[in-house]
Amino acid sequence: MARIKNIDIKRPLIFFFSSLIYALCQMLFSIILMKEDLWNNFHVQLSAHYIVIFTMCVADYGLLIFLNKYLPYSKNVLYRVVADIIGITLVSLILLWAFNYLIYDIFLISKEGMPSFLVKFAFGMSTNIPILLVFELIHYFQSEQKAIADSEKAKRKVLLFQHETLKAQINPHFLFNSLNVLSSLIYINPENANKFTKALSKTYRYVLSLNRQPVVSVGEELDALDSYLFLMRMRFEDSFTFKIYKMADCARKDIIPLTLQLLIENAFKHNIATEDSLLDIKITIDIDYITVENNIQPSSDVNKGGIGLKYIADQYKLYEKTVIVEHTEQMFVVKIPYIQS
Repeated sequence: MARIKNIDIKRPLIFFFSSLIYALCQMLFSIILMKEDLWNNFHVQLSAHYIVIFTMCVADYGLLIFLNKYLPYSKNVLYRVVADIIGITLVSLILLWAFNYLIYDIFLISKEGMPSFLVKFAFGMSTNIPILLVFELIHYFQSEQKAIADSEKAKRKVLLFQHETLKAQINPHFLFNSLNVLSSLIYINPENANKFTKALSKTYRYVLSLNRQPVVSVGEELDALDSYLFLMRMRFEDSFTFKIYKMADCARKDIIPLTLQLLIENAFKHNIATEDSLLDIKITIDIDYITVENNIQPSSDVNKGGIGLKYIADQYKLYEKTVIVEHTEQMFVVKIPYIQS
């Protein structure tokens, strides 16, 4: 509770005292420029200047929020600078008109001895520009801090993903099934046992090599996928079909490591694969997406552990990419976007 109170009070106090000091400086500058007596109605002059400064701060902050939403620096720096200049000019003109109306038409103060419109406009601009500049600098440093924090968060998520992926691939169930297949092949078909051992070794080597790779090329992923599919063929034999349709040459485009392998693993995990009920898996590579689809044959004994589609989707969100999932009664389709590195 104390911490919340400190946050609620600290910022308004900082704003109040900083704007008060700025109003005092502007008042002194105005008195020197107009050659007036400093102590003549000191509290009235300071109050009037503070109201002006406070109003400018509110208007400039509103301008900053508006421009950050519709024309951030990330879009076009030159346009944003021009928009800042136009915006601060409009703010100064509107506030000058409002204060003139208040002073001359509401309070009926005489215009005699008052500075001209151009002098007041120049004074308003020279007062307004530093306020907006300070707001811009505060926003910039806050954005930088947020970017650093988001980057660290993204790194932690990537490390977590790699850790979970590694656990999924080395989990006892997967290893137990692989060793069972290998044990059978040693007696039945030593040549295939040798191939199976090499494929298993290549699969684990690929997983272990991903510690320093946040993304991999489609070509690398497909090459590693061959070894994994060989393991699945040895295990499930003729219980599934697998085809790749290359509609575009996207071998050099990047994706999250193990995306395809994990999606295929999920297909086996959540569906029945037998010779009577073939599991049909297709991968289509086109210019915008890699599409992985399989027919739905729900398994009654589904292991809920492991990575899952959510982990994959979260990894692509780190790169501001969206994984598209289409689920019908007959087909389960996942569209994976490319990551431009």
